[in-house]
Amino acid sequence: MATDLQLARLHREIVGCTRCVDAGYLPLAAPVLSGYADNRFMLIGQAPGAVEAERRLPFQGRSGKVLMQWLARAGFATEVEARRRIYMTSITKCFPGKGAAGGDRRPSRAEVELCRPHLDRQLALIRPALLILVGGLAHERFLPGRPLADLVGRVFDQSGRELGPRTRARPVLLPLPHPSGASRWLNDPANRDLLDRALGRLRSLLAASLDQELVGA
Repeated sequence: MATDLQLARLHREIVGCTRCVDAGYLPLAAPVLSGYADNRFMLIGQAPGAVEAERRLPFQGRSGKVLMQWLARAGFATEVEARRRIYMTSITKCFPGKGAAGGDRRPSRAEVELCRPHLDRQLALIRPALLILVGGLAHERFLPGRPLADLVGRVFDQSGRELGPRTRARPVLLPLPHPSGASRWLNDPANRDLLDRALGRLRSLLAASLDQELVGA
C-alpha cells in the first residue's frame, strides 16, 4: 500500500507539471486530482472542467453532481464518503478549454500521451482493486474499440476479458457513461437500463470489497 509521503510527493510532481503548456496545447497548467494513500477504488474521468480547474477538485460541476447521484445509488451514503473512499483522477489532468462547438474541448491524442506517465504512476502507487472508468477517453485507454453499449453494465479484467461470477481479478474495470448533460446516450431507455445494471454491479463490488478481494459480478 502507498504511504502518505509517497502520495504527497507524487501529487506535488503532478500539480507542478507544465508539459502541455510547454508544448503549446494549453495557456495555463492547473492539474486536478484528489485521493488518499489507502484508497482501494480509483475513478478515472476524461479531463477536468472549468469549475474543477477553479476549485482544483475533481467532479465539482454539473456532471459531478450527476456522478455523485450515481455513486449514491451504488451504495455510498454521502458525497463525503465517496470522496474519501475513491481516488479521483482523469486521463488528462488540466482543463482543456472550450471547443469550437461551445462544450469542453476533447483533449488531443498528443495531450493524452503527455499526461499518460502521471496516470501510470498513480496506478502503480495506489494499486486499486477497482477502476471506475467514466467516459470515452477512459474507455479508450483501458477497453479500446468497443461501443458504449458493450461496456456499460459489464465488468472486465485489465486484459479486457469480461468477468464471470467466479473470476477473481485485480483490478476490476467497471465502465460508466459520461454524466455530462450534453450526452444523449442516456436518452434511450435501454441505455438507462444498462446504467442501472452497472450501478448494481458497482454496489456488489463495493460490498464485497469490505471483506475480501473483488470478484467479477
